[in-house]
Amino acid sequence: MFVFWGDGSEESKALVDAIHVRSTENFNWTFIFILAVVFYVYWSEIHKKNKEIVFAGLALYGVHWLYEIANAVIAKIFGYPLWAVSNESTTFILLIGVCWELSMMFSLAGIISFKMLPQDRNKRYFAKNGRKGISCKLVGALEMALLFALFESFLAGTSNRSFIWVYKWWGVIPVFITTYVPFFLASNFVPDMAPKKRNAFLITEWALVAVLLAVLIPLGII
Repeated sequence: MFVFWGDGSEESKALVDAIHVRSTENFNWTFIFILAVVFYVYWSEIHKKNKEIVFAGLALYGVHWLYEIANAVIAKIFGYPLWAVSNESTTFILLIGVCWELSMMFSLAGIISFKMLPQDRNKRYFAKNGRKGISCKLVGALEMALLFALFESFLAGTSNRSFIWVYKWWGVIPVFITTYVPFFLASNFVPDMAPKKRNAFLITEWALVAVLLAVLIPLGII
């Protein structure tokens, strides 16, 4: 059920080779429903003026897109991505490593992670006898990163190969450390940055995403 590392098999490579990026052959109406749910969540938080929660969602989602773009570039250069999604598991593949359903989930993941933090976000664990302790934001990021890495391990082991790892050195541990930890550090720490730094982070992040997509997609790189 759980797969912890890529297998480097010809089957995995064949599944990746068969991926149809941005094809509508599997498209169905769940696409619209999921989009409506995401809009509802964001506009509900905006209406309530919960700016920090919106910032948390946008911070993680922007990092997610930068990672997916990088993964697609890796596939173009080296032949295979670090991760991929199968045609059979989705209604629409955005880039080789991310489908519509997965991307929309990540648009909400930062909001969920931020809401799971203690009400006092300055809380530190093990802070006694002169020790500064560990930030609850860091602990929360590590917990969410571990949960997501394990769930990705489950997806890699599904019968329809919802998630595909080709490289034998890529799996749960590198996914946890290099991917999900940065995701949730962004969602947990960016909202509480000084306003100028926070705004600079979000604007730079999303401007970079927009430029990379606008350039690399027409060139056929991703």
